[in-house]
Amino acid sequence: MTGNDAWDPFGTLRRALWITGGQWAGKSTVARTLAVRYGLTAYHYDHHDARGHNDRRIARRARLGQPLADPDPDQTWVNTTPQDMAAETLAGFPVRFEWALDDLRCLVSGRPIIAEGWGLRPELVAPIIDSPRRMVVMVPTPSFRERQFRELPRAATLGARVSDPDRAVRNRLERDRLVADDAVRSAERLGIRVIEVDGSHDAATVADIVADHFRPYLPPAEPHTP
Repeated sequence: MTGNDAWDPFGTLRRALWITGGQWAGKSTVARTLAVRYGLTAYHYDHHDARGHNDRRIARRARLGQPLADPDPDQTWVNTTPQDMAAETLAGFPVRFEWALDDLRCLVSGRPIIAEGWGLRPELVAPIIDSPRRMVVMVPTPSFRERQFRELPRAATLGARVSDPDRAVRNRLERDRLVADDAVRSAERLGIRVIEVDGSHDAATVADIVADHFRPYLPPAEPHTP
């Protein structure tokens, strides 16, 4: 953990609860459910990473002498391999994590803050938290990941036109599996709980499981909430 990571002026980071893991495991849904149920403040990494951090991403490219524009969509999704895609994603997480920490440091709440997203990696969060129980890793089974791709319109949308959409989607699915598998290995090394989501439970039941894991840090549930 760097000195910058350790800086926590309002005590937000050490008191936060963290949900990470694989894409399409239902992390955002669980975080929103718990936020409503317990009156928590939810931080959604994907939204901030894709939108709020774009200026910082461009500035970093400028400092490194890289092209400022996003890579060609075919270069990103088609003319590559899932292994290279996963390696690039994992290599970028530490820098992106620092940006997320800056967001979180600015949050002050009378109730716990719950942060979720695939970039909140176990090995990055572990030095910040006082107990592994402040974190959980959610990963989908292969069949549930494919089901999410079939049933969620946003899951199969790359946000750009590519020359071979089928190959792009296959590459993305495999990349997501590789990144999720890496999160599981990291969590197991650090003694952080892994919850495998296979679709046999609805979102509310999965939220119950995660809430039970976070029980020592949760306030009483809000009245009239599921």
